[in-house]
Amino acid sequence: MLLAAYEAFNSRDVESVLATMHPDVVWPNGMDGGHVHGHGGVRDYWTRQWSGIDPHVEPLRFEADDAGRIVVMADRVVHHVYDLRDGLIRTMEIREPTSRSREG
Repeated sequence: MLLAAYEAFNSRDVESVLATMHPDVVWPNGMDGGHVHGHGGVRDYWTRQWSGIDPHVEPLRFEADDAGRIVVMADRVVHHVYDLRDGLIRTMEIREPTSRSREG
């Protein structure tokens, strides 16, 4: 499901990405700080983001952390950490890689 979400994000298919998200999703606002909430908040955020920049993210590896969240190592200097509820993305946070994860 997460791989499909990244593929849809990279092709700018916002509706397909939103279909992988819980209706009450909490998503980090990487441009302005803070978070956006719900499908409408994510849609508005990405529409604004994509009008100014053209981000493309390739996931390289998926792991579970000690809390059971999914950590995605991508072709970036940060990791994406997902909490899933009912099979959908409930939250995503951006985390600096630990020294252990840099070795992988």
